[in-house]
Amino acid sequence: MSDATLHATSQDPDDFVVQIADQVASFLVAVTEVAKGDEPDSAVPFLLLEVSQLLLAGGRLGAHEDIVPDERYEPDLGPEADVDELRERLAVMLEPIDVYSEVFDPYEPRKAPVPARISDDLADVIADLRHGMAHYRAGRTTEALWWWQFSYFSNWGSTASATLRALQSVVAHVRLNQPLEELDGLDTDQDLGDDALAEEAGKVMAEELAGPLGMRTVK
Repeated sequence: MSDATLHATSQDPDDFVVQIADQVASFLVAVTEVAKGDEPDSAVPFLLLEVSQLLLAGGRLGAHEDIVPDERYEPDLGPEADVDELRERLAVMLEPIDVYSEVFDPYEPRKAPVPARISDDLADVIADLRHGMAHYRAGRTTEALWWWQFSYFSNWGSTASATLRALQSVVAHVRLNQPLEELDGLDTDQDLGDDALAEEAGKVMAEELAGPLGMRTVK
């Protein structure tokens, strides 16, 4: 199945796989366009919208019964597409708010938050979704659904959820005219606890970010 036939009229638009593929394809195109940097002023609100819509597809995959692939072993897709350039472009664009604090598993007690990066998260999600899309475009729709569902539970679902919380927090800080803690400069490879995060974090007023991120503060 080529790009030209991704949404062929012969496919039933009510089919579950077609609807999921549509949402995945929309996210892939949208984030790739944002990463080009042509409209940096609207990047954060646009990413907030796109990640929210993607997680709707993820929720549908999560609520769906277990999907079993047609073949026992996953067909070879060849080399994975490189996401490093997209990651780097997003990191440059989102530099003021790229690093945020995240707790990986809310059900593990006494886990300290660790630094994460929105740019890394989005690139990881893109990689997972592209993998499933390669199956879909090759006509292996069940394999595509299986991969999207499996990787939703194992990686991109929690990653996108964390990214959504970070983006929503940025928008909320700006719209409510509240100070925003800056985690810029933290090493995301370090496992930092609450005290270290508090010590390293600086204060940046929300209005300083409103212009570059295309948002207005509440007067």
